[in-house]
Amino acid sequence: MKALVSLSRIFVGVLFIISGFIKLNDPLGFSYKLQEYFGADVLNLPFLDPYALGISIFVVVFEVVLGVFLLIGYKPKFTIWSLLLMIVFFTFLTFYSAYFDKVKDCGCFGDALKLTPWESFTKDLILLFFILILLAGLKYIKPIFGKLPTTVLALLGFIVSLWFGYHVLMHLPAIDFRGYAIGKNITEGMTIPEDAPKPVVEYAWKFNINGEEKVIKTNGSYPTVEGEFVSVDTKEIEKGYEPPIYDFSIESDDGDFTEQFLNEENLIVIVSYSLEKIEREGAKRLKVLSEKAIKNGYKVIGLTASGEETKQSINKTYGLSFEWYLCDEKALKTVVRSNPGILELDKGTVIQKVHWNDVDDLEL
Repeated sequence: MKALVSLSRIFVGVLFIISGFIKLNDPLGFSYKLQEYFGADVLNLPFLDPYALGISIFVVVFEVVLGVFLLIGYKPKFTIWSLLLMIVFFTFLTFYSAYFDKVKDCGCFGDALKLTPWESFTKDLILLFFILILLAGLKYIKPIFGKLPTTVLALLGFIVSLWFGYHVLMHLPAIDFRGYAIGKNITEGMTIPEDAPKPVVEYAWKFNINGEEKVIKTNGSYPTVEGEFVSVDTKEIEKGYEPPIYDFSIESDDGDFTEQFLNEENLIVIVSYSLEKIEREGAKRLKVLSEKAIKNGYKVIGLTASGEETKQSINKTYGLSFEWYLCDEKALKTVVRSNPGILELDKGTVIQKVHWNDVDDLEL
């Protein structure tokens, strides 16, 4: 039993630290995922939306800290019960998402590793099993150092986690797992290879045969049957290839300019998923940045999901002269975790990407 508890302790502790750290690397992204769960069609808790970022930071810091506590043996009773309560809640959440097909990706490992709802639920069940082992063998969980070093390490784990979360919020994620990371090409990210797996779709054809309704299932072909056709329903059995980028566009009332701008050299793209929520201090820096970029031979455009009236109001308020184009809000939140954020593109390849706090670090 002692050996099993030791193995469970290492497995659970390491997994919680890895999972927590990946989310702590991008707490804003995890807050967007929480907002999906708070939505009317999932948990229907829209009043929690304004607190999503605060909840996100608390959960991921707590997750990392519990993993550290478990490994060093700090306050084992508190740690094990906290782990149990957390995993029971997550197991319920992932089961609810999987069973009712609500949230397609739980966000357990951020953008680093995408899990289907049922995979997430299975992962949580496995963790629950090992945490129950830890609960049963609580007496075998002892600190690996003396009282003072253990307390210092626990406090250090909490402080470092909190600092790292604050740091990435004020700048950008230390590791970018998304399709818009520096060095990635957006055009290539949107391309579907010719040999890519196609989705497997089941067709359920309903016919009226001799006064009785019958359902015939095929992979798409029209069934050979004598009877009156009533209806057909489709169900995706297996997903096909989904490109890393699938909802990015650069549009205006005059048309779609995505291809044109993704072939442009020396392009500065200023991203604000919502001009209504743009950080005032960040907006104030855009005038100097855009004028400097234009002077150095760059073309400057803005990307937002806001309406025309808001675009004109922002340009007038902050003295901006570049044109804002339209893009999906969710896509823009994925492009850069900052409002505003700035990218340099060269024929669709991301050369630089910065938070508005680091606009002075942009090399023009």
